[in-house]
Amino acid sequence: MTKRTILRWGAAAGCFLLASATIAAQGRAARREPTPNDTLVSPDVQPDHRVTFRIYAPKASEVTLSGDWMEGSGAGPQRLEKDDKGVWSVTVGPLVPDFYSYTLTVDGVKTIDPKNAQIKQGVTSNDNLFEVPGEEAAFEATQMVPHGTVRIEWYSSSTLDMPRRMHIYTPPGYDRGNQRYPVLYLLHGGGDEDSGWSTIGRAGFIMDNLLAQKKAKPMLVVMPNGSMPRAANAPAGAPGGGAAAQDRFAGELLKDIIPFVEKNYRVLANRENRAITGLSMGGGQTLRVAPTNLDKFAFIGVWSSGVSQQAQADFEKRNADFLSNPDKTNKMLKLLWIGVGEKDPLANTSAKNLVALLDQHGIKHEFHESPGAHTWINWRHYLNDYAQLLFR
Repeated sequence: MTKRTILRWGAAAGCFLLASATIAAQGRAARREPTPNDTLVSPDVQPDHRVTFRIYAPKASEVTLSGDWMEGSGAGPQRLEKDDKGVWSVTVGPLVPDFYSYTLTVDGVKTIDPKNAQIKQGVTSNDNLFEVPGEEAAFEATQMVPHGTVRIEWYSSSTLDMPRRMHIYTPPGYDRGNQRYPVLYLLHGGGDEDSGWSTIGRAGFIMDNLLAQKKAKPMLVVMPNGSMPRAANAPAGAPGGGAAAQDRFAGELLKDIIPFVEKNYRVLANRENRAITGLSMGGGQTLRVAPTNLDKFAFIGVWSSGVSQQAQADFEKRNADFLSNPDKTNKMLKLLWIGVGEKDPLANTSAKNLVALLDQHGIKHEFHESPGAHTWINWRHYLNDYAQLLFR
């Protein structure tokens, strides 16, 4: 005898009525055989700060690991070894306590770790995240302190004629008061989007910890999407779509993003209370916007970016007033903070060329060359240091 479980919709009651009975059948359903994947842990962060990565791929012939801690070391992807159960693994480190990103490549196909749900989204690919806890990472860790809120806002972009998204950090207590706050416009790099600074960038937690220690002034942090749809005439491979994309982002920032923030949030809408900062592609966008708009920004940060020798003539032409009037520029600028990694193959030379150009024209600035390469490992530290200097 076989009885069925029946699901009916009770219209009058507006709910599901479940009529059930036991199922008696002659045969027994096939049972799934357990595999090592059922209990697999990856990444496995050990007390000595070594980290083991594992993936169950019994039919694969090669698996490699890439991570941002490897950049600048000269080492390529690391090969995983396969055991007799089909589990591939490798142990790295010990790593300095920090947050890291990584991907796996299985038989030539880049993929995320299926056992790790922590993801950094991008416009072209996704990476996994993990934390090695420790004192060195305390400035960015989730601590028992008052926390602000990271909000997701959609706005209408008149520049692109489409809806666009940004993340906005508001400090603890924002919703309970009527205080107005200064604003940091914080830009990401190429390949990322507006969630980057809130995931791998840890911006909200960095600000929470600084505010709890009274090391920074309360502020809003606006994190827009700097990745622009590529124009049809953009040069192939140009970072951020090249100059045309930088100009479109500049237009969107000035015409759409800043007006939206100042209409919908309690902010101090003057140059002394606005900062703009970007890393890599975002540093290029900052240099496209800020020098010609000192009436809007008094604080500027350029991280892992600069001016190449090939682009110097155009930069000097576009920013002639900024460079040729150092007394005026230095009076208006509260801070120009430049940071780059000493092992950054993409930006170290351009950053130092920018510094030499500023020196040549007598423009005051701070230059910080840190260990490391072109990674979020550096940029989180830059935000922690830079935010303490703002709006003083």
